[in-house]
This record gives sequence, structure tokens and C-alpha cells, in this order.
Amino acid sequence: MASYADKTFTPPELIRNFCIIAHIDHGKSTLADRMLQITGVVEERAMRAQYLDRMDIERERGITIKAQNVRLPWKVANADGTSVEHVLHMIDTPGHVDFTYEVSRALEACEGAILLVDAAQGIEAQTLANLYLAMEKDLTIIPVLNKIDLPAADPDRYAREIAHIVGCDPDEVLRVSAKSGLGVGELLDEVVRLTPPPVGVSDAPPRAMIFDSVYDTYRGVITYVRVVDGKITPRERIRMMSTGATHEILEIGIVSPEPKASIGLGVGEVGYLITGVKDVRQSKVGDTITTLRHGATEPLTGYREPRPMVYSGLYPVDGSDYPELRDALDKLQLNDAALTYEPETSAALGFGFRCGYLGLLHLEITRDRLEREAGLDLISTAPNVVYRVVTDDGTELTVTNPSDWPTGKIAEVHEPVVKVTVLVPSEYIGTVMELCQSRRGQLGGMDYLSESRVELRYTLPLAEIIFDFFDALKSRTRGYASLDYEESGEQAADLVKVDIMLQGEAVDAFSAIRHKDHAYAYGTAMTSKLRELIPRQQFEVPIQAAIGSRIIARENIRAIRKDVLAKCYGGDITRKRKLLEKQKEGKKRMKTIGRVEVPQEAFVAALSTDSDGDAGKAKK
Repeated sequence: MASYADKTFTPPELIRNFCIIAHIDHGKSTLADRMLQITGVVEERAMRAQYLDRMDIERERGITIKAQNVRLPWKVANADGTSVEHVLHMIDTPGHVDFTYEVSRALEACEGAILLVDAAQGIEAQTLANLYLAMEKDLTIIPVLNKIDLPAADPDRYAREIAHIVGCDPDEVLRVSAKSGLGVGELLDEVVRLTPPPVGVSDAPPRAMIFDSVYDTYRGVITYVRVVDGKITPRERIRMMSTGATHEILEIGIVSPEPKASIGLGVGEVGYLITGVKDVRQSKVGDTITTLRHGATEPLTGYREPRPMVYSGLYPVDGSDYPELRDALDKLQLNDAALTYEPETSAALGFGFRCGYLGLLHLEITRDRLEREAGLDLISTAPNVVYRVVTDDGTELTVTNPSDWPTGKIAEVHEPVVKVTVLVPSEYIGTVMELCQSRRGQLGGMDYLSESRVELRYTLPLAEIIFDFFDALKSRTRGYASLDYEESGEQAADLVKVDIMLQGEAVDAFSAIRHKDHAYAYGTAMTSKLRELIPRQQFEVPIQAAIGSRIIARENIRAIRKDVLAKCYGGDITRKRKLLEKQKEGKKRMKTIGRVEVPQEAFVAALSTDSDGDAGKAKK
């Protein structure tokens, strides 16, 4: 029998649901650590840095990838000296632009948001993006300056900057040091004072929103929910409103910060439930849960479906691992709702999946997680975006893979564009503008947030920023610039498909879609790279880059020459010539029937990170 953490339901007026939003490295996870310590839910001896970052990859990279929820008790003193215990549900969110979907889902489960800003760096582009998301949801914003004890901190200056954006008084911006714990208790008091309690009808038919889920090998799917109306208790039969699937709740409870079974969840409460279901498709993020008997008829408003921005093929190095890769993707999608995938085959790489991601970091993390969690060796093809192609006869095609590019005449090609926001110190305006214009960008506007910081808004083709734009921006501004982007429709563009051919045969894995002006650079980079990677054959192998039937670049892999004259110590020259002519005929025949075997290592090296950032996958 489970030992229950709560014997009664918490009244909604004593509940506060809030999240922490900030840019990467502004101290969200450290602030969450201090809150866990101050409220006493984690003992001193069990405490470790980045406590809520559960994945090894998060701890190694020092970034949050998954939003994590935790329940905290907090007593607030009244004017008469008594104190009332409140229940705080805190969600620690990621800060990188590629994980904005995680943030948007966390905001749906909250009424308040702590806007955390580094007192030594000020507001960054992603902080602004997350702030606008929170404002759209009408959340109560609590502005906080962190790291005030750093020697480089300038809290007064950045308090004015935050006040200007949020529309509050600079004195209302709280100042804390998440590392030392200074001001964190006062911040929790402010959360209780300013954040409105959740609103819901306690005696209405139960409705709970699924905001996250995870797969456990032994217990099946663990679903995280926020109850909006009514209450949910163990051993009840529940129904998923989008699929109609019914299950019995085996266990229901809270996360504080480890899972603890309870007697159920009431209005405004956040917790988990386990039904023992092993099918990962039966717990969809954004779905509404209600009871089978006397259940609700109207589902809650779900989350908007995320639209992949970047596509890349994912193939197992060993073809027999294909079923394992499919199962691993199924389980990962349960935990990462922004990931999409569908099966595809490649003549060069065999069976694999075409996966859609929100950005390059998302791609990198997904591949890393699959390799670690499922023990797979994977190859990912060069990332590309989604194009809309209209042929001469009016047929419209959606191209996510260069191999889908039509062979006939093309009337027009539309590529996705994004609105890019760059926050940069004013002395770097010129170099950032030059970079954006070289990537076919159009300036949309420019605002001075303060006398030394500028916000630049550009419209750029997505294909131009998914490779090395972030790296180039950081190196040109000595790391001071910050970047955020969001999709913004599409535009017509002069795009071509560059085929890489070995002995006249196109290798689909190396094909790419490029702007006409950049096609030659890609072709020369790829041909010279493959010349180094592909081993020499018994015959000469031409490597060509072509647009349609026009060759734009060529390299040759020289043949391995066998010395057929070794046995001729002397004798007439005609004897030697006869042997050389015979060899020449053999080479010619071999060239017509011989196939070039491209070793697996060549694919991995050619499709991995490239020094010029153009012929491969770039790091973020």
C-alpha cells in the first residue's frame, strides 16, 4: 500500500503555480536549487547542483533541456504573527531558443512567471521572447535580477532596462543571489503575494491537462497533469478525450522533488498519474483527461502543435538496428513532443527516419539522447528546411529532403523565412548588419533598449541561419550578442539542387538544396572533401557536383597503379607497350562495370561538422 504524502486536498486559494523564465546561463537552475533548499524539500546531504536537471547531457552541457515541475511548501507570516502554509508548484524551464515549445507548455500550467535576468549581462533576446510568451498568456510577471553579488554586476542599470520593458518601477525589480541564497526567501513571499491562485470549479466533472509525460521501463507511461476542474483520485477509470482511450489510475501523486503518492489531485494542483500503459501513443501532450463516469464533455484548449523548422535524416550505422531506432524514437517523442519523424529509405544509407526538429541544438540533443539512452550508433544527414516547389504544370510539392526535388522544369520555389531578433552592444551594430545582409537578410527595425544596447530585427531565410549563423554572430561580437528567432511565413527564392555524383551516379545522402549564389561553394567544398575521404580504387573515379545536367565542380580520385612492367627486366619496348595497353583496356572495362564503394566512415565524416560551416551540420 502506498504511503500517501497528502491526506486532504489543498484548497485552491493556498496554491500558487509559477515558472522561471530566463536566457541560457542566467541562473534558473541555481535559483531552483536554492528554493528546494530553503523550503526544505531536499535535505542538505542529498543536495547537488542543478538538482532538477535529471539527464546526464543537461549536467554536462550546463543547460536545461526538459522543463521540470516540483511542489514546494512555503509558510507566509500574517500581520497578526500567525503563519499560513501555501503550496507552490514551480516549473524550471529551458532557456535556449530551440526549446521554446517546452517553455510555452510550462506557461499553460502557471498563473505567474519569475523573469530572471543576470545583473552582469542584462536582458537577452531569448529572455524577451519568453517574456512576450508569458504576457500573451496574461501571466503575472515578477521581474528579478540575479547574480547581484558578482563584481561585474550593475543592478541599477539593468533594473531600469527591465522596468522599461515590463512597465514597472525600477524599485519593484527584486534583487537576489541564487548562489548564496540572498533574497530568495523574500522572492518566495512575493510569489505568494503577487501570483493569483488557480481558478476552477471543485465540484464540476474532472478535467486535467497533460503537459508532459515520460516512459519508465518498469511502470510504463508516467503522465504529468495540471487539474483545472474537479478532482482525480486513485482507482478511478479515466478517459483521454482526444483518443477516447480508457485506463484505470494505479497511482496518483505529487513531485516534491521525488514522486510521492497522494489521495488525489484537486483544482489547481500539479502532479503525476500512472495507469500501467506501455503504449507510448496513448498519452498525448495537450490532451484532456476526465473520468469515465460523469466525465466532462468539453475538452480544455490544448497546446498549438509545434512546427518543425529543420529536417534531417537519421540512420543507424548498422542496418539491423532499425527496429530499435523506431522504438527509441517512439519513447523519446513521448518525452519531447516537438520531435516529428517518418520512415524513409536512402540508396546509400539504407532504412532510416526523416526527423523534424525545432533547431540545430534540438537536432544535436535528440541524436545524443538516442545514442545514450538506446545505445545506438547513428548517422544524421545534412540538415535542411521545408521548401514549397511549384512546377511548370502548376503541381505544388512540399520538399523536406533533397531527393524529393522534382526533375522537371520549376516555375518557383518558396523557402521559409524567420524574424530574427539580435540584442547587441551598440559598438557591434555595423558588423552584425553586415553579417545579416550577407545572409540575404532584410532589416525590419532597430531599437535602443538603453544607451549601450540595441535590438536589431531582421527577416532572414531559415536556411541561412541553421548552419553557422549563430557561431558567426558570436565570433563577430566577442560573444556579447544574443539571438532569438520565430517563423514568419515564406518567400520566393532562386534555389537549386546540387547533386554530388560519383562516376556519374548521384549519391542522395550528399545532395543539398542551396541558393544559386552559394551552390558553387557547396559543390567545391563537398567534392574536395570526398576526394580526401574515399579510398583510391583500381580505376580513376571522378567526383562531380552538378546542378541538373550542368557540372559546376570536379575532383578526381587517382587510380591505384599496379606495376605490370615489374617482370620485364629487358627486351623490346613493344613488349612493354603491349603490357601497358592490355592494362589500359582492363582499367577501361573495370571503369564501366566497377562500383565505387563509399565506406561508412566517409559518410560520417562528410556529413559531420564542417570547418567552413557549409557542407555539414553546424554546432550551436
